[in-house]
Amino acid sequence: MKFNMLKKSTIAGLFAFSALLFSCSDKFVEISPEYSIDSENYFNSSDDYYNALIAAYDMLQPTYANVILGEIASNNTLCGGESPTDVIGWQQVDDMIHTSTNSNLKDIWDWMFAGVQRANYFMEFKDKIDFEGKDVMIGEVRFLRAYYHFELVKWFGAIPVKVDERFKLGDETIIPRSPVSDVYALIEADLIYAESVLPASQSQIGRVTKGAAQALLGKAYLYQEKFAEAAEVLDRVITTGPYTLVSDYNSIFEADGENGTESVFEVQYTDAEGAGFGCLQCSEGNVAVGFSGVRGYVGPLFTPGFSFNVPTQNAVDAFEPGDGRKQVTILDIQTWADSTGAEYTTGYEHTGYFNRKYLPRTRSENAQNDLNLTNPNNYRSIRFADVLLMAAEANNRGGISDAKAQEYLNMVRRRAFGDNFHDVTLTGAALTDMIYHERRVELLGEGHYFFDLVRIGRAADEIAGFVKGKNEIFPIPIEEIEFSNGNWSQNPNY
Repeated sequence: MKFNMLKKSTIAGLFAFSALLFSCSDKFVEISPEYSIDSENYFNSSDDYYNALIAAYDMLQPTYANVILGEIASNNTLCGGESPTDVIGWQQVDDMIHTSTNSNLKDIWDWMFAGVQRANYFMEFKDKIDFEGKDVMIGEVRFLRAYYHFELVKWFGAIPVKVDERFKLGDETIIPRSPVSDVYALIEADLIYAESVLPASQSQIGRVTKGAAQALLGKAYLYQEKFAEAAEVLDRVITTGPYTLVSDYNSIFEADGENGTESVFEVQYTDAEGAGFGCLQCSEGNVAVGFSGVRGYVGPLFTPGFSFNVPTQNAVDAFEPGDGRKQVTILDIQTWADSTGAEYTTGYEHTGYFNRKYLPRTRSENAQNDLNLTNPNNYRSIRFADVLLMAAEANNRGGISDAKAQEYLNMVRRRAFGDNFHDVTLTGAALTDMIYHERRVELLGEGHYFFDLVRIGRAADEIAGFVKGKNEIFPIPIEEIEFSNGNWSQNPNY
């Protein structure tokens, strides 16, 4: 029973925590061997809660799948790979022919619910003992639960929900799928609490901060078109947070740019431990990076990969002349080969372009090979530029202040062009269109555009094969439907 297997494996995973070690870059990641515990006799010390917190963070790392598949689902990239059957589930999403038997969509469902389950495990025992700093840990856990719920609701719509309590075997037959509005209400409540207790900065890199909670809350409001609420909280991030746009856009995506002044929230990765294709979610590295690499590559700066997630000509053409982000975002492989002598081979749906932001970089001789799925490139989940553009959209679409929307938009554009000659003075619907354009080029390759197109109602016009009234969300995995014994119905038209 696949749904029960999910919960068995999730619960079993909750009973196996790891001590926290640090890599040379002091990333907040789990890299030590597991050990077994009896959960009912656990949570007797602050260390127990700390280890449970690490376990909740750990399920961020499989969100690599959400990022690369979210990009493939849009018109930014094609699936690519070796052949039309290479990672068939991704190929199906690319062509908008996916069904409820798609195993790659089931991965997202499984892994995000595992994150929810781990967060609820902590919350179920949150009152067992008291110790200094527990309220901050609870804030982190509630942020993480909101993060996982947000991913689930934007991919699948209505989902089953339990609050501060783990799912048990049999729950699938009695707990209904909560309406989207109820899921968002829980997300909001978790993030409002998190904002109230989290510090502006943390002693350990990668742990959640007040600004991250505010930014995700603003994003949740924006997705519900609660523009006034979104504008208020996002304005607060901008005016009171410690964030700034870095001057060099390229530096954001290099190793030295990780967790920088533009980073509101990053998913931490390391190459300290490998994983196999039988357990991609076990990798401590960013699996999407190796999958996006240039096939058969030999040359400077980069290392080879599997040639998935290849940008389309339409995406490349979206950049305006003079936009410095284009050369950072898009690698024109033939131009690069001509100038550097690099060699490469071509894969399926070869466009000549690659997602340069998340290409595997050359590392030390002792580093694991990128094809072993251990690339340490962090995922920049929420950047300050994203916050500025979300705030611009909220102020514009909410009829609050086009002047403020222009200000935030132009902050991003001035960095992109290196001048103020490209400032936007548009208002109303024309300004809205410009904000959407800017979100595409600023965040291209980062997994956001499909969901932007869906929430603004433009996906059917932009994405080949997209069926309105169906493809706005993805199907619930067939195993979940079958083992709910009629408790859950499938999403429309699947």
